[in-house]
Order: sequence, then structure tokens, then C-alpha cells
Amino acid sequence: MSSPSESPLEGRVAVVTGATSGIGQETALGLAARGLHVVLVGRDPARAEEALRDVRARSGSEAVEVRLADFASLDAVRGLARELREAFPAIHLLVNNAGVVMSRRETTVDGYETTLAVNHLAPFLLTNLLRERLLAAGQARVVTLASNAHKFVGGFDFDDPMSEGKFGFPGAVTGLRVYGMSKLANILFNLELARRLEGSGVTANAVHPGAVATRLGTNNGGLGVFAQSFLRHFVKTPEQGAATSLHVATSPGLEKTSGRYFADCREIKPSAAARDSQVAARLWRESAEWVGLEEAAA
Repeated sequence: MSSPSESPLEGRVAVVTGATSGIGQETALGLAARGLHVVLVGRDPARAEEALRDVRARSGSEAVEVRLADFASLDAVRGLARELREAFPAIHLLVNNAGVVMSRRETTVDGYETTLAVNHLAPFLLTNLLRERLLAAGQARVVTLASNAHKFVGGFDFDDPMSEGKFGFPGAVTGLRVYGMSKLANILFNLELARRLEGSGVTANAVHPGAVATRLGTNNGGLGVFAQSFLRHFVKTPEQGAATSLHVATSPGLEKTSGRYFADCREIKPSAAARDSQVAARLWRESAEWVGLEEAAA
């Protein structure tokens, strides 16, 4: 890896959520090696400290720090945003990487279905709360991890957004469909975010990392751990999975590219449901209401 001092990105501030393992940690590592000041966001203090030591050691950079937040709590997301606004007058890169997949229906402290809350509502709220800091950077990028799992569903279910009637037997299959809807929400969010940021100098793009061997799904007990262990032999490593995020976050040729969807370091076309601008605008308005963010609803 090149020295941070050799990088034109040196000193720019990057915030990476879900950065204490897997794709997020490898993304943080790649950014730190390129000279950015990287903020690792995680919810477990022990894992966060371990990730901090690892990223500093492998990148050769000390410009790496940790902030803690549980994305299953909107208050925690607000607290994180407040800390970041106080610490940094400008943020040049926000990587919305944190995610979860559930095999059974659970709700957050706010009463929302956990998959949608963590995968969509949390990054929606965080991005909006950091909007002014992104704009202050002059040129900034928002990268949101989505997935081709969005193709599991035909469209966003506004009649049952919190999946009250979706979970059942077999739970794992249902959980993947609910996960797919949350990933569709990520792409629709990105589409509307790019529209709202047009001409501001801030770009927004979504990324499919591919099937990656990470900790995602291991919260679902023995079945989830077994499945990840088995699939590990057939999928990308976290380092390979982070490649597209890093490409979209740092490539000089993408300064003005916005509202797009990438996989394997190239632009691809998501499903027709993920390209519906009217649905994207509706989801934005309803998401703003769910998280209590009136200024974002306009």
C-alpha cells in the first residue's frame, strides 16, 4: 500500500458505518491507506477497538478513530450525527455500510422492523443529519451499500413496510425477502438523494458488493453461522467485496457521477422497481415521517 502522504486524498474526512468487521472494515482500511482521516462507526466497543488497531496497523495511518452507535436506535443515530458535526466542520465521504439480515421478525426500540430500521432508516437519518457537513466539503460523496437482493422483491411494500405479515415459515427465505426490500429502499433512497443534491457538489451512488463472506447473518443463531461458514468457500472475501465501495468512493473519474448503481467496479442497471423516481420520492417522504425529520420531507 502507498503511504498516506502520497495520496491526493490526504486529510479528507471519511465516515464508514458498520466498520468493525467485513466489508466495512476493509473499506475503512483502504481509505486510511489512501490518506483519509477515517471514522470507524460500530456498536460493539470491544470489536471497535480491535478494528481500530487492525486498520491503523495495516494502513500505516494513525488518522483513524472510532465512534459508537447502535443503528437499531434512532436516538443513537442522532447522537452519532451530533458527535460528528461537533468534531468535523466538513465531511468529504460518508459510506453507509452497516446492515443486518434477520431470520425472524424483531422490532427496534423505536418499534420498527429491525431489518428496515437498520438498513434503511438509520442511514437515511444519518445522511440527512450530516447534509450540511457534506455540503461544506465543497465536493463530497455518499456511498450506500445496497445489494442485488433488491431483485427478490417486485417493489417496495407501502402497505406493510414493517413486514408485520411477511415473516413465517421458512423464516430464512422470508428474511431474505425482507432484506431484499430494505436493499431496494437503499437504491431508491440513493436515487432521490442524488436528485436532491444535484448541482451541490455532493454525489450519491449505491453499490452491490457481491456475495461476500462476512458476519452478516450470524446474529441468527446456529443456522446463520453454519450458512456463512459453508458459503465462505464460494463467495468473495471482505477485501474483494470492498473493492467497489472504494472505487466509487475514491475514483477521480466519478466526481460528477451521481444516482447510479455499481457492481464489480462498473455501473450496472438495477431492477425497474429501483429506478422508479416517483416511488423513490414517496419513500423519502414516508421515511422522513418515520424518523421524525420534517425538514427532509419537503
